[in-house]
Amino acid sequence: MILTGHQSSYLPWIGLFHKIAISDTFCYMDNVQYQVNDYNNRNKIKGPNGGFWLTVPVYRKDHFDTKLKDALIVNNSSWAKKHWKSLVSCYSNAPYFGKYSEFFEHVYMQEWKYLSELNEHILVFLMRSLGLDVEYFRMSELELEGEKSDLILDMCIKTNARMFVFGAMGSNYVNVDEFDRQGIKVYFQDYTHPEYSQLFDGFESHLSVLDLLFNSGPSSLDILMTANVNYEQVELMIKDAN
Repeated sequence: MILTGHQSSYLPWIGLFHKIAISDTFCYMDNVQYQVNDYNNRNKIKGPNGGFWLTVPVYRKDHFDTKLKDALIVNNSSWAKKHWKSLVSCYSNAPYFGKYSEFFEHVYMQEWKYLSELNEHILVFLMRSLGLDVEYFRMSELELEGEKSDLILDMCIKTNARMFVFGAMGSNYVNVDEFDRQGIKVYFQDYTHPEYSQLFDGFESHLSVLDLLFNSGPSSLDILMTANVNYEQVELMIKDAN
C-alpha cells in the first residue's frame, strides 16, 4: 500500500493532488500544529492583475499549542462573502466555472466553526471532481507517537504501508534509514508544474487547484500529471526495491 498525507490546507495547490494520484491511501493530517502565515488558511487565485491571496481569518491566540483540528475561524468578518465574490469576479468567464460553482456558492453561504472542517469538506469535493478514488482517513483517528519523521513512520507501520510519498521538503527531515529498517520505502515528490490555459495575460504557477479546475474541467487530472511520475511508476519502484 502506498500512503501519502498532507496537513489541512485551504484550496490546495495542484501538487497535492499529484501526491494523492500516485498513492493508494491519503491521510488528512488534522492533528499537527497550526502554522501561521502558511497554507493552512490561505492560497492564491488569479485575477486580471495576477495572483492574490484568499485568507480565512483564524484566531491566533496560543497558536503554538493549537492543533489544526482545533483552529477556530473568526466569523465576525465577511471573509466568506469576499471569497465567493472573488471567485465569481475572477472565474465567471472560465469554461468550467459553472460546472463547479454551485458547490462553492453553498460552501460560502455556510458558517464554519473549524478551519479543518472547512478545508476537509472542500478537499473531498476536489478529489471527487478530479476523479481521485483513494482510501482516506484523518490523522486524528489514529493514536500515533513521535514527531516529524518518527510520526510518519509510526503511521506507516500502523497502516501497513509499503511506501510513503513525501513532498519535496520531506528530504530535509526524514530519517530514511529508519524507514528502510522497517521495510518501508520512501519517495520524495519532485513535481514539475505544467502550464495550461488561464484567463488573463501570462501564465502563473503554484495557484490553488481551483484555477486549473475552472479553466480545464475534466482534463485537469491529465494536465496536473503531465511530465510527472504516475501510480504505476511509483508502484514499480517498490517492486524493484524488493
